[in-house]
Amino acid sequence: MAAAPDHLFNLRNNFYLGSYQAAINNSELPNLSPDDAIERDCLVYRSYIALGSYQLVINEIDDSAASSLQAVKLLALYLSNPHDKESTISSLKEWLADPAIGNNAILRLIAGIVFMHEEDYNEALKHTNAGGTMELHALNVQIFIKMHRSDYAERQLRVMQQIDEDHTLTQLANAWLNLAVGGSKIQEAYLIFQDFSEKYPMTGLILNGKAVCCMHKGNFEEAETSLLEALNKDAKDPETLANLVVCSLHLGKSYSRYLSQLKLAHPEHILVKRASSAEDSFERAVQSVA
Repeated sequence: MAAAPDHLFNLRNNFYLGSYQAAINNSELPNLSPDDAIERDCLVYRSYIALGSYQLVINEIDDSAASSLQAVKLLALYLSNPHDKESTISSLKEWLADPAIGNNAILRLIAGIVFMHEEDYNEALKHTNAGGTMELHALNVQIFIKMHRSDYAERQLRVMQQIDEDHTLTQLANAWLNLAVGGSKIQEAYLIFQDFSEKYPMTGLILNGKAVCCMHKGNFEEAETSLLEALNKDAKDPETLANLVVCSLHLGKSYSRYLSQLKLAHPEHILVKRASSAEDSFERAVQSVA
């Protein structure tokens, strides 16, 4: 018997590869089952979150919405107000402890994303490690890479490859792991992003992936070309700005404008925090000598 058509395939793919506006624009799909309709709405609202439209998501998802959508709303609340995230994290933990909804795959995914943001990787893995969806497996790969455990990341990737080797998330996870391992694997990662760029519309995610591979290989001019193209698509994207800072440094060009933009748009970004920490250390050193 032929498998039922996957009505959400293109929508998911757009979301995974960073075509967030395309995901939103092409989300009016007929004849969806109730479960597919909820998944569609989750992807659309997560696309709005990725575009920074937190308030729209918070306003539109009301208390009567499905648990998966409530979880997405929690992510919007968490990201919209970094200075009052304790109450959001407290609600998240409460829901995770509720036997009725605690095992919901989207809730576990959002928990993984939030705790990864908090750099509490063990807490993130508590909720994601059991897997169950390709997104949860892919998030596990990211978490293990952050923990510098490429051996565990590779195990997760193998699980994904057994489920669907050609899945976009499997390919992305493979590229992330190749970048983390480095060496001869960088070229393999580059070929994955190159393949995406030939198959799908070019996105900031694909361009940044190619650029990071180029920087690893010492091809900073080619990296800069990709990054400037990504900047044209989204002038506030944090990864594009951060990568441009690094790339400009290596090319001996001024990076201050990119760093200023990053500070203004994304004050919590790790590069901003490291730069501020370095500036503070420099100031203290100067004062101790003065």
